[in-house]
Amino acid sequence: MASTFPVNQKITMCEKIHSLDSLPKILENHRSQGHKIVHCHGVFDLLHIGHIKHLDAARQLGDVLVVSITPDRFVNKGPHRPAFPEKLRAEALAALSCVDYVTVNRWPTAVEIIELLKPDLYIKGTVKTNGKRDHTDAITEEEKAVKQIGGRLMLTDEETYSASALINRFMDVFTPEATSFLENLRSNYSADEIIGHIQAIRPLKVLTVGEIILDEYVFCSQMGKANKEAVLAVRYNHTERYAGGILAIANHVSNVCNKVSVASLIGGVEPHADFIKKQLSDNVLANLIVNDGARTIIKRRFVEEYLGTKMFEVYVIDSDRLASHKENQVCEELESILPDYDVVIVADYGHGMLTERAISLLCEKAKFLAVNTQTNAGNMGFNTISKYPRADFISIAESEIRLDMRDMDSDVRVLIESTAKKLSCNQLIVTRGKLGALCFHADKGFYNVPAFAIKMLDRIGAGDAFLSLTAPLAANGTPMEIIGFVGNVAGAEACAIMGNKTAIDPSSMFRHITSLMQ
Repeated sequence: MASTFPVNQKITMCEKIHSLDSLPKILENHRSQGHKIVHCHGVFDLLHIGHIKHLDAARQLGDVLVVSITPDRFVNKGPHRPAFPEKLRAEALAALSCVDYVTVNRWPTAVEIIELLKPDLYIKGTVKTNGKRDHTDAITEEEKAVKQIGGRLMLTDEETYSASALINRFMDVFTPEATSFLENLRSNYSADEIIGHIQAIRPLKVLTVGEIILDEYVFCSQMGKANKEAVLAVRYNHTERYAGGILAIANHVSNVCNKVSVASLIGGVEPHADFIKKQLSDNVLANLIVNDGARTIIKRRFVEEYLGTKMFEVYVIDSDRLASHKENQVCEELESILPDYDVVIVADYGHGMLTERAISLLCEKAKFLAVNTQTNAGNMGFNTISKYPRADFISIAESEIRLDMRDMDSDVRVLIESTAKKLSCNQLIVTRGKLGALCFHADKGFYNVPAFAIKMLDRIGAGDAFLSLTAPLAANGTPMEIIGFVGNVAGAEACAIMGNKTAIDPSSMFRHITSLMQ
């Protein structure tokens, strides 16, 4: 094909990089000269020989090669990616002689940019694997978009390499402990096998039990100290409300299991019923008992928006004990629906719904009982795991198991074994923040799974995401090292989300797992 530019004209990197506002007009000028436009799209994180061969082959198919890259905010291969920001990725591509123009996409997939640039050919590389390309329908939608604008999808067949494998093995992305763990996990399992375990829990019928908590984030900008008082003054920006507590868990589970129910209380005063209904996934059945005279719980956090720092929080909550007739309703509802579910996930936030009688009923009737108890400012440390005489699976923070055992110093493994024996629990995981998770199986011992969270936007909800994924996996007999690994991936995904703004997306999680396992 003829060269786009005069042979003696030197084109710099910056001259090749264009915004999406200016590029369509430039390409229209090429079309008016009869040039064939070829378009490639991808992340191109750590540009390597496979990318270069692919782009060079694409350039041979037309007169002008345009490469668009996924913006940083939509690189969905785990919180540790991209390794290189979009500006550097664009400059690396622009340095290649076979590339004529580079632009940064503004959408998650290439569909919209295909419609905007209207290439004659849209080029993708052949994926030589039996596994799914990216666990989404993106390539199908992109092919439709190309056909709609009169173009054609073509595949190149060069030798492929994995940028994820190169980044994982040769860049200091993870701690030595995480790198060693991943090397060992790769030697025993493939990404498809791990994803297969997650897909295998889809038929499970799951009941989630616990309090509804609406997480309200009040975003502010710091102004300074008030003139006459030692008070921090802030400017109000905006407020966002998310479905937290047991609602968040139900939504997480609903993305990996087909049939999910939530059993909870809703306030008779200020119930926020319409918001709750809109926030629940379509495949979640709500069994909500109206708690007359009480309000639906709201935890209102004031956040300095620029830094993302929480300044303080306000609980909108009623401290009265659950009335006996409401306790009867809760127990009657549980007794009625418990036999219908394979797995019962209890998230006990300690705000009064789960009484001693309700706990006894759950322990007696649930086919597989997964429990998490949380200590927080609202229960002052009285809400500990020993309230439950029996559990099949426990997920709990290290600080909470230490509080329950009244032991600050002993090896946490000793505490885990003691708790597992006391509660007749064969599977127990203690989450340890940046230290990862310590997993215990009564027959197979301990597995230490490191943390993978790198992008730390908000820790709120990470424990709930961990419980949501690990509980059904444990019920399905998944190997403990896979349970811990998937749980930490889910926790890492949650740490990159503000509060419980969105549920864990399985496609994103599968790409994250695939990236880590390369």
